Amino acid sequence: MNTYEHITQNRWRSILLVILFPVTFAITAGLIMWLSADLWAPQKEAYTLVCDLYGNQCDYLSRGQMIGVMVLRWVPVLWLVAMGWIFISYFVGDSLILSSTKAVKVTRDNQPELYRLVENLAITRGLPTPTIYVIDDDTLNAFATGRDPQHASIAFTRGILQRLERVELEGVAAHELAHIENRDIRLMLLTVAGISFFTLIGEVCLRIGLFSRSSNGKNDGAVRLLFLLAGFGFLVYGYVIAPLIRLAVSRQREYQADATAALTTRNPLGLANALRKISGHCQTKSLQEMHSVAAMCIANPVPKSNLFDSLAGLFATHPPIEERIRRLEEMNG
Repeated sequence: MNTYEHITQNRWRSILLVILFPVTFAITAGLIMWLSADLWAPQKEAYTLVCDLYGNQCDYLSRGQMIGVMVLRWVPVLWLVAMGWIFISYFVGDSLILSSTKAVKVTRDNQPELYRLVENLAITRGLPTPTIYVIDDDTLNAFATGRDPQHASIAFTRGILQRLERVELEGVAAHELAHIENRDIRLMLLTVAGISFFTLIGEVCLRIGLFSRSSNGKNDGAVRLLFLLAGFGFLVYGYVIAPLIRLAVSRQREYQADATAALTTRNPLGLANALRKISGHCQTKSLQEMHSVAAMCIANPVPKSNLFDSLAGLFATHPPIEERIRRLEEMNG
């Protein structure tokens, strides 16, 4: 697959994600409402009083009718909320990610050597020079973010700038520029937005379910249980199902970016040697609590500390570094 085919494929995947995340969110919300209906009408013959906004007209609805009302009333609202989140993340998501890592902007004046290195590579690829940031962290990592080449940023950790030689740093910068050129950054930004939305909603629902109390000072068991079920459902989606959607985006983008970087620098071994140094030293502290952002980095910044990360790479956001190095060495001939 050439670069243009990769860009076209990423455009379609981006459109699919914009549709898929809100739709699956609405479906998940509807299923939670259906499963929790017994909290309100535990028996098939039970009836629930439903009134209009002013309380003037009231009707008794069966359990099935009540579920339909709940779904019709709330699922469209939740779908619009999800779409709003995706829309906002599309335009400001990169700024939020960079600010959360406390990245500092680099200019031609305060980091002239780094700025010229990235600028020259961008000119080689026919791209605008992205905004450059440095993260105050001694580990070795880097990532690119943004919605298109005109609104893109590259962030380097301080450690990677200090410990890599120039040819190695060129390989890393070219790799991140390849993600920008291929529109991987937009695809991953939308993916991060979708996953973070589900996990945020899940955590909010769990907190409400655990700590909320009714107005008369007594625990409202049905309401709390409803929020706990919703929170658990959304967290399962955010940490299990959504990452599978992320994997559907394909880890092949890393191989593609490596190949493009090698073509840009004409030095595959530069990036291969950089990956050797990065391996084992990429657990960036500011990114360890942001599992969904890990897919943006040149190497996974999150240590393998849970069951999912141990399942033979099933949920891994990156292909093995050893395999990436092997392919780059083969390109060197």
